[in-house]
Amino acid sequence: MFINSIMGWFSNDMAIDLGTANTLVYVKGKGIVCNEPSVVAISSKTGKVLAVGSEAKRMLGRTPGDVKTIRPIKDGVISDFDYTGEMLKYFIQRVHNRKSFMRPRIVIGVPSGITQVEQRAVKDAAISSGGRDVYLIEEPVAAAIGTGLPISEPSGNMIVDIGGGTTDIAVISMDGVVYSKAIRVGGDKMDEAIINYIKRKYNLLIGEMMAESVKLELGSAYKTDNERHTMEIKGRDLVSGIPKTLILDDDEVRESLAETVSQILNGIKLALENTPPELSADIVDKGIVLAGGGALLKGLDVFLREETSLPIIIAEDPLTCVALGAGKVLDDEQILKKVMM
Repeated sequence: MFINSIMGWFSNDMAIDLGTANTLVYVKGKGIVCNEPSVVAISSKTGKVLAVGSEAKRMLGRTPGDVKTIRPIKDGVISDFDYTGEMLKYFIQRVHNRKSFMRPRIVIGVPSGITQVEQRAVKDAAISSGGRDVYLIEEPVAAAIGTGLPISEPSGNMIVDIGGGTTDIAVISMDGVVYSKAIRVGGDKMDEAIINYIKRKYNLLIGEMMAESVKLELGSAYKTDNERHTMEIKGRDLVSGIPKTLILDDDEVRESLAETVSQILNGIKLALENTPPELSADIVDKGIVLAGGGALLKGLDVFLREETSLPIIIAEDPLTCVALGAGKVLDDEQILKKVMM
């Protein structure tokens, strides 16, 4: 323990939110120092990594045949171990103090439904990237700590962390998870739903980046005003094969997202059904906290409030909750022992 604390003085201990859409890195004493897309660009000929993060994301759908851009984490789990390792190595080396001779301790937030094999893969990737000790913490627990929920008290705290690949729903009490469920629905599925809707309705094929722009600009779960919002979208006509432009409105986007939003609602209802009555009473008083990028979908809190009749609170900064929570755990050995997987 004493040796660990001495080693801590010399190393930049860090917490990582290894997300499907974005990877955030928190460094002890400095806060969040890196927030970049979880994308890697590689050469098909040599297998060499050409770019990581924002630079690689700009290449999505725009590369020549000998360069491919991949997202090594799909639906919250590592789909390509080698390139996840390369990506982690890039982020760790970028923020780690090169003058420091000590390898950092690393806390990583992972989805609650992760298997033993996937846990091992994440740990191995972090150790081969330069980590000394690697601890895993469930994302909803990290998000709850990051939002400041009193998870150590004997009362029910419900958190819904809507990420890029998964939505993690958990009820937490006394530093432990009473119920948790990870559903493979998140921001990526919303983008996919928009692409499929436009393809079905207009015979127009749009790219991932355009779908994401539509979601951010027009996406909503509930009509909150009477105005009609529109946006010009560009894609390829599937009949003529010629590039085409059309005007899309927010009602159409809301219709395309309805099924995805319903899946999140069903996950929440299932969690509420499986919560012990005493903790359910606490949730009636405290409500449900929304975290993750998906929490920023317009009108989602209103929709969930209507459907569950419970208070819905959006975290102060939904995108950084997991990284901040994992960072707080770094500073407190007692909490780390209780919440690590």
